Amino acid sequence: MDKKKHSTAQGADEAITAAGVAGEAAQVKGEEVQSVTAEERIRQLEAELAAKETEAAANWDKFVRERADLENYRRRTQKEKEELLKYGNESLLQDILPVVDSMERALGHADSESLSAVIEGIRMTHGMLVGTLKKFGVVAVEAERGTVFDPAYHQAMCQVEVAELPPNTVVEVFQRGYLLNERLLRPAMVSVATVPKDAA
Repeated sequence: MDKKKHSTAQGADEAITAAGVAGEAAQVKGEEVQSVTAEERIRQLEAELAAKETEAAANWDKFVRERADLENYRRRTQKEKEELLKYGNESLLQDILPVVDSMERALGHADSESLSAVIEGIRMTHGMLVGTLKKFGVVAVEAERGTVFDPAYHQAMCQVEVAELPPNTVVEVFQRGYLLNERLLRPAMVSVATVPKDAA
């Protein structure tokens, strides 16, 4: 009976020992698997980090290039703006120079005997100048005698009592006004009719 108990106890101890050994083996195997998985994960993270570093370097390079392009564009635009301000009226001036030439020729031939020729030359020169201005969109503001006074286009210099013109109409133009492409460039300076006091 004691032998049987001893044999059973021994078998149980052996079973426990075998189970313990198997458990230890499984634990070691699990640690190896976990270790392999951790190493693979580290390699994966290192690869991802390298890819992100490459992407960041490419983005920085792109940023630096874009910044340089923007700075070059800004400088080029500034230079073009300065040149436009400096030489923007070149074509207008080229068209005005022949008018100056005509006036100089007229003045060169001026004397008391050729007064009518000088007047005709000045009249022609004036026509050339008006034509040049019209070419560039500059036209005179309508301000003839009897035109209704319009404060948007006329500047009243004084009021004149006139019986033959309706009140609030142009009597005389002191300085002609001009429009540039339908926008007021300079108002016409005029005198404006008012009702005479004795007629009131």
